[in-house]
Amino acid sequence: MRIMFFSAMAGAAVWLMYPAIVLAQAAGTTGGAPAEAARKFRTYLEEDWKRWIAEYPETATAVGYPGQNRRWTDDSAQGIEKRKQHLHESHARLKTFSHDALPANEQLNYDLYRELLETAEEGLKYGDEPNPLRNVVPRNLWMPVLQIGGIQQEAASTIASMPHLSASDYEDILARLETLPKAVDQQIALLQEGLKSGYTPPKIALRDVPKQIADLVPPDPLASALLQSFHEFPAGFPEAERARLTERAKTIYASAVAPAFQRLHDFFTQSYLPACRETIAGAALPDGAQTYAFRVRWQTTTNLTPQQIHEIGLVEVKRIRAEMDKVIASTGFSGSFHDFTEFLRTDPRFYYDKAEDLVNGYRIIAKKADPQLAHLFGKLPRLPYGVTPIPEFKAPSQTTAYYEPGAPSAGRPGQYFVNTYNLQARPKWEMEALSMHEAVPGHHIQIALAQELGGAPEFRKHVGYSAFVEGWALYAESLGEEMGFYTDPYSKFGQLTYEMWRAVRLVVDTGMHAMGWTRQQAIDFFRENTGKTDQDITVEVDRYIVWPGQALAYKIGQMKIRELRREAEAKLGAKFDVRKFHDAVLEQGAVPLGLLEKHMKGWIAAQAAGAK
Repeated sequence: MRIMFFSAMAGAAVWLMYPAIVLAQAAGTTGGAPAEAARKFRTYLEEDWKRWIAEYPETATAVGYPGQNRRWTDDSAQGIEKRKQHLHESHARLKTFSHDALPANEQLNYDLYRELLETAEEGLKYGDEPNPLRNVVPRNLWMPVLQIGGIQQEAASTIASMPHLSASDYEDILARLETLPKAVDQQIALLQEGLKSGYTPPKIALRDVPKQIADLVPPDPLASALLQSFHEFPAGFPEAERARLTERAKTIYASAVAPAFQRLHDFFTQSYLPACRETIAGAALPDGAQTYAFRVRWQTTTNLTPQQIHEIGLVEVKRIRAEMDKVIASTGFSGSFHDFTEFLRTDPRFYYDKAEDLVNGYRIIAKKADPQLAHLFGKLPRLPYGVTPIPEFKAPSQTTAYYEPGAPSAGRPGQYFVNTYNLQARPKWEMEALSMHEAVPGHHIQIALAQELGGAPEFRKHVGYSAFVEGWALYAESLGEEMGFYTDPYSKFGQLTYEMWRAVRLVVDTGMHAMGWTRQQAIDFFRENTGKTDQDITVEVDRYIVWPGQALAYKIGQMKIRELRREAEAKLGAKFDVRKFHDAVLEQGAVPLGLLEKHMKGWIAAQAAGAK
């Protein structure tokens, strides 16, 4: 899954100091000095949010913050230095507030924001973007173009998410198109700087990028994903305005945008890709071992070492494999595990012949899941979501599906994007588990509820600790049985395959980046233990190669949530209410795992004592 959200690192031990009261979201106090301190602190948070969101206009568009839709992030040397300076200024200003002078319900906000700033400052050592509103996967300024990220993908996604209801909305799109060539040239300069500094992604992972760039700028302007909005004028839009705006878009595209991406394509193919490294390990980069350790701490919000995570993964692989063998036996299949997975990969009954049928299959699953949510949650988000095919120009290098958050303030729903490229790599038996993860009760429920938090500062509505966000979504896959899914043994095997997939990640990510594994070793281990298709396995392994550590978050987070549920069920017995449990897990938005554990232990104690 890929989501445009924010994240930070926090050691679990930090959070043991917080009593349950700290978790309150409301900013109100009883008056006096604490109230004044809280008011000033909230003013600082609001001002800093506005300043950061202006520095990152693509993020502003994503979350529905107005007024930034004509611009791109300034990635000139001066622009980057300005953001670094602001990061240091933000941190210095935060330190002017006394943590102990704040009321209890603001101390958590203080410490979370401090963690965001400190993590962003630490990331500067490794070439990370100086952005405390961190994306789940940080953007490395020395390696800004990857097969699963970069301006060749994100420019079209950003423009597609812009409002396009009025003439002024379309004028914003035109203004953004006009400034896009400058943004492209800035990315070329960053790629050149990366080459000079010894920072490049592995060559093998970038093989599809030239085609991604070329596919973005076809000869026909209106065939480009960048101009998709000009196929989507609202009903009743004046025809003369439609023609004027479309003609202007085609002119900007032909005269400036397409040539800019051609420059990127030429540089990438002729100069950059031939110079990229042959090695795959993050440890092969300058300061690689320290960078990977930083990524592991940040992504898992724990102090687990790569070796410890590797061992956890091996144990989980063994446990899940035993469950998979039970399901195979239940089908009456007489062959080996590998015979069974080969059957699943090759039998035509498990695949759609048409892309539209695959998309409709996902939509049917989502429609079936929606009414079941009332059995699992007391509170559900107001924001709806849709099921949409991944755009063709980037589908070959994308994972099977991903979720992009909506924006309640802009009236934009969440989107569950599904991959229709290579239909023989999209088996039906994985669709239920995937939908539980990416849509409901997974990412859409958790993220939309966080966006709708009342009384919280803006950064709390958008912060996205990977271990929590991805851990919840993986846990949500297991809720399928409680929702009436996985009745078919092949679909149940698919759910176990997806859990195995995340356990395998613990092994191969640490294996490649810390233990000297080759890419082929990772592929072979994946193939040995899952039913995933070769297309999926290759794309996944290459994803782990260019995003070191991110894949660790899923299983580590899921295991913590599952552990807390088992504890709640054991201690509460008949008092256990799954709806209240899920509401409690999600009510604070995304938080580090140590804080989640502290909060839920307090919740369990309160429930055991008969608290309402």
